[in-house]
Amino acid sequence: MPGTAGTSEAGDQGLRRYARDGLLILAVAGVYYGSAKVGLLQELVRGQVTPFWPPTGIALACLLIFGLRCWPGIVIGALLVNVPLGPAGWVFAIAAGNTLAPLASYALLRRAGFRIELDQLRDALALVFLGALLGMLVSSTLGSSVLVISGALPADEFWPAWSVWWTGDAMGVLVVAPLLFVLRTARPGRVPAWRWAEAAVLLAGAAAVELVALTGTLDVLFLVFPFLIWAALRLQLPGAAPCVLIVSLLAIVAAGNNSGPFSGHDLLSQMVTLQALNGSAALTALLLAAIVTERDRTRERIEAVCVQLAEVVVRLSPGEDKRA
Repeated sequence: MPGTAGTSEAGDQGLRRYARDGLLILAVAGVYYGSAKVGLLQELVRGQVTPFWPPTGIALACLLIFGLRCWPGIVIGALLVNVPLGPAGWVFAIAAGNTLAPLASYALLRRAGFRIELDQLRDALALVFLGALLGMLVSSTLGSSVLVISGALPADEFWPAWSVWWTGDAMGVLVVAPLLFVLRTARPGRVPAWRWAEAAVLLAGAAAVELVALTGTLDVLFLVFPFLIWAALRLQLPGAAPCVLIVSLLAIVAAGNNSGPFSGHDLLSQMVTLQALNGSAALTALLLAAIVTERDRTRERIEAVCVQLAEVVVRLSPGEDKRA
């Protein structure tokens, strides 16, 4: 019967949709867990608080790309990471903070009309200030409070732990999310070979300069900013995002090893310096890349309008000659 066939087809479509959503949730949970293990390599507080937490950037990017249907994957990944770390009985609260932070950032960015192309200045500003700095206050405050309330952390260590937690979550957004946005829209076959060569030289130069600055005795970290500006001006977001990633990772490793400009300072001072450096690097590169992309798009639209006007003038010119 026609009605039965239609019902069966609708049921099959529903099952396929549930299957796709289930696979998406499992994939998000797996990637979240794997990236968390990478982040924990640089843990500084109680074996679970790190200055670089990639899962926040992955979670936010997944929410922006796939929508709210992937949030259970974030919950599952957060629980898998935190259950072995404890504290016992409080892991659900920490996992809730890890989930609520990217959800809060997602809500703020959607409210601001954020576009993952990051081709407008307002999008870059929203990602930095709403997605990273403001949204990640949720997880750092809730997580650090849980550690203190549960007795896993002395009360006088709340602010150092909070600073590391907030720095790690914010850096996860600023460093990982833009890179995922680039990978989503990348078209490697359309990039000329000389562009790849320029990008390789750029990234190698930025890494070399920062390694010298972080391991030497001279305070020359500012020398990395010309490379960030170069990346943003010449390659826009596809060049700026990897450059920010390299700069931030090297600085995080140096802070974790208490070397270079981070040596001789307490944990809170190190995190303030690290957040200032990485935040400035991300802000410089992402904002400048967005400005250049927005300028180029505006120029293209103006050129298209000029071509259309020229075509109109050409079509009208014969008629005007005949009337004359």
